[in-house]
Amino acid sequence: MKELKLLWKFMKGSKLLYLAAIVSIGLATFASIINPLVLKFSIDSVIGDKDIEAPDIIKNIIENIGGIEVFENNLWILALILIILTIIQGIFLYTKGKWSNTAAESISKNIREKLYDHIQNLPYTYHVRAETGDLIQRSTSDIDTIRKFLAIQFVEIGRAVFMILFISIIMFSLNIKMALVSMAVVPIIFAFSVGFFLKVKKIFRLSDESEAELSTVLQENLNGVRVVRAFSKEKFEIDKFEEKNERYRYLTYKLIKLLAGYWALSDLLSLIQIGLVLVLGVYWTVLGDISLGTLVVFTTYEGMLLWPVRQLGRILTDLGKSLVSLERIGEVLDNPIEKEEEGELTPEIEGNIEFKNVSFSYEDEEKILKNISFEVKRGETVAIMGKTGSGKSSLVHLLARLYDYDSGSIKIDGIELKNIKRRWMRKNVGLVLQEPFLFSRSIKENIGISNLKAKDNDIRESARIAAIHNVILGFNKGYDTTVGEKGVTLSGGQKQRIAIARTIINNSPILVFDDSLSAVDTETDLAIRRALISRKKNITTFIISHRITTVSEADKIIILEDGKIVESGTHLELLEREGLYKRVFNIQSGINTKQK
Repeated sequence: MKELKLLWKFMKGSKLLYLAAIVSIGLATFASIINPLVLKFSIDSVIGDKDIEAPDIIKNIIENIGGIEVFENNLWILALILIILTIIQGIFLYTKGKWSNTAAESISKNIREKLYDHIQNLPYTYHVRAETGDLIQRSTSDIDTIRKFLAIQFVEIGRAVFMILFISIIMFSLNIKMALVSMAVVPIIFAFSVGFFLKVKKIFRLSDESEAELSTVLQENLNGVRVVRAFSKEKFEIDKFEEKNERYRYLTYKLIKLLAGYWALSDLLSLIQIGLVLVLGVYWTVLGDISLGTLVVFTTYEGMLLWPVRQLGRILTDLGKSLVSLERIGEVLDNPIEKEEEGELTPEIEGNIEFKNVSFSYEDEEKILKNISFEVKRGETVAIMGKTGSGKSSLVHLLARLYDYDSGSIKIDGIELKNIKRRWMRKNVGLVLQEPFLFSRSIKENIGISNLKAKDNDIRESARIAAIHNVILGFNKGYDTTVGEKGVTLSGGQKQRIAIARTIINNSPILVFDDSLSAVDTETDLAIRRALISRKKNITTFIISHRITTVSEADKIIILEDGKIVESGTHLELLEREGLYKRVFNIQSGINTKQK
């Protein structure tokens, strides 16, 4: 089974611990099953007058220490043996628990690290369509389910096997007829447990997926709490949460009913089995077919035997849950990560860029970009405009190799982009997204996170270029001010400028502003662009914007429509043509005139 192979892989480094835990549970089980035999010996041979029923080696030991008379005159020895056996059992149960829990924690750590590492290296396309709540569920709750099974139930399988094996051998050696009666219900309970396992596994998967949906709703609501409040959508969000919560409750309750049914029926079968052993055992004892000590052994063993068999249902239940969790984790791990191909280059990037007949689509969907061709020289600024959905963001995302183009050619300084390592391009392309993400850390850490070697002076200089330095100094703790989750304590413009500072601190030869200047006012926009020009004139810059004042000073303006370049040129050249650019210019100029 695929899930078990995956688990075996994760157990690397912990297998010896589990082997030690299984040996411990075997020794603890062996010590526990010796107790009834000591009682039998005491009742039948010490108190009674029956011959010793034991292997020859045991008989020889008893004879060598003085025979039965020693025990008849010193009953405390038998009590001491029982105490010693109980202590031995306790010691090995402790070591079993210690080693199995240590191994389980180590394995869950391995799974957590492997899964997190894999998620970090999955392609950008995967994260675009993945649900955050579902990934969190797989990285936390599913791993915890596996951990609990490995810590408790996994070794209990060994206990059940040892218990059934040891007790069966002893019971059949004592009395075959009584052993058959004692084992009559065991196959029935086992078959019932297997059937229960197959059913509960299916329902648990539905329950687990439902919990993931619930987590997604909660995560989305917490992230968008300001939008919910702004539009008074609390009731709508509560209703949506209650709908998912009701389904989760229904599936979990169904799971609980299955468990209750299993335990009730297995209890009934176990009680019937115990009753059968007691009735027939007493009857055969009265007839003299078995001794009183043998009856005590069988009744004691019956309780010891039925518990692990009944427990098998719980073990299989937790196994089913763990297999579902392993399957869900495996689904993430099965997604191929971004791999750097052999021979990929890491050239010095200067910023000369050429697009030639480039076409691109998302997973065989309709073409987003169609035969795009243009050239950009080092240090030039290119502005991209177009309607929503025209392919602006897709175009600049190709530069950072967040996606790979389907056909055509993109050359960076004369080198085909697909021959350059992805990570290398992302180090050399500073991308400022439209929706900035800030971590719940200090402003200083948020700016410096993209360049851990950056010094305080570098961070402050980047903030000055992003026109946020003076604003930061106005905060009580300055650069040490902690921003809320996703920067919630800052305004949209402040978040955007910190994100810009975080990007330009890397001194990337190519800068991309993906509509990221729209959140700042025109004066700040102008200040940022002027600061960038004065800072370094050989930076190739792409600016996506709908604001004419932002794009007008660009060396080249590209107008996209339906994935195609419909216009290109400078600000003055485009104003001479009757096209989208001139229409937008006239509209924005009219608005500005009215505002004045």
